[in-house]
Amino acid sequence: MRRFFFVSGLITATLFQGIVSAQAQDQPNVDCANAETQTDMTICANKDYEAADTELNAVYKKAMAAMKNADKDLGEIDANYPGAVDALKKAQRAWIDYRDGQCELAGFEARGGSLEPMLVSVCLAGLTKKRSEELKGFTERFGN
Repeated sequence: MRRFFFVSGLITATLFQGIVSAQAQDQPNVDCANAETQTDMTICANKDYEAADTELNAVYKKAMAAMKNADKDLGEIDANYPGAVDALKKAQRAWIDYRDGQCELAGFEARGGSLEPMLVSVCLAGLTKKRSEELKGFTERFGN
């Protein structure tokens, strides 16, 4: 029974994200600096998440290039040292699972209400921005 509620909650959260994305595309003229309605605030939160996700994808590509360089450099020292690319991929997959679960949980504060999609989007944007900063740090440390 618990598994049913988890799966149905996951489906509901996914549907909410789809609705919010559709709303954001249908209403591109929302003034996010002055959003007052719940719908506008939700659209703006989703736009913030989409921008953060776009930034993360760009930062991830740079981090991947840095890890490839690190593997190349480390491989010249010892054939057993490379593995940065695999570690980054593993970490990113785990982080995505964490982010999605954490933000689904954040939505439970207003489960089933009109506030839920905004809470999920705010969480997604915040964690995604933090992840971008983490990856930027790796990129800087590995000189790329």
